[in-house]
Amino acid sequence: MSASLSYIKKDSPIHRLSGSTKFIFFLIWSIAAMTTYDTRVLVTMFALGVVFFAVSGLKWKDIRFAFLFMMWLIIMNLIALFAFAPEQGVEIYGTRHEIVHLFWRYSVLWEELFYLFNFMMKYLAVIPVALLFILATNPSEFAASLNKIGVSYRVGYSVAIALRYIPDIQRDFHDISQAQQARGIDLSRKDKFTDRLKNSAAILFPLVLSSLQRIEVISNAMELRGFGKNKKRTWIVERPFGRADFAAILVAVIMLAVSIGFMVHNGGRYFNPFI
Repeated sequence: MSASLSYIKKDSPIHRLSGSTKFIFFLIWSIAAMTTYDTRVLVTMFALGVVFFAVSGLKWKDIRFAFLFMMWLIIMNLIALFAFAPEQGVEIYGTRHEIVHLFWRYSVLWEELFYLFNFMMKYLAVIPVALLFILATNPSEFAASLNKIGVSYRVGYSVAIALRYIPDIQRDFHDISQAQQARGIDLSRKDKFTDRLKNSAAILFPLVLSSLQRIEVISNAMELRGFGKNKKRTWIVERPFGRADFAAILVAVIMLAVSIGFMVHNGGRYFNPFI
């Protein structure tokens, strides 16, 4: 299982898009997903995201760890929503269809299940595009693209460093974890959860120190090279806008327009199949 979440070089239509295009596409796509609870729109966006991922040539093993981790967070979120608001769907859709009563104020309701499903789909509609943005975008090329559309090169370079830093943190975490386990600190599932949580501090503290040390090294190197002295800079990696870039942005804009159109048609953010 690959736990690395960093740029993977491939020759695909997605990889050949400009970094700015992928960034703009991700922002518009996220806005379209977050502004609606219409199941038809969200399912369509998720299906298109899966198609985009297939076109990119990336493999399931490249995202399995990140996707499963995100799904775990989503499931925890859904459980919390049901625990604190077991009849939120009733308030939203205005009807109440009970499947089975559990205990106290908790019942399995069609309205609540539909609301939780839409809540999950909001995340699933964005996750494939977000993963594509990370895995199919060269950090240096992305920084150059941001600078080209008017963003300060200081901001673009900071973003590029952050994207490059993700695999470094993952590698340091793995190395420190292996070193601490070799010293007898048990982090396996055989130990109690509370003990594992306490022992994890033996990894996080060295990880923070190593991260601060790396930040100091990078900042000193940039300062010695006069970073930020001039208003402009040149880039080794830069990709011009092409027809495919404009087409990709147009697809995102169309999806946002469809999302807004369904909101107007429904008279709100929610699609109500119970009326």
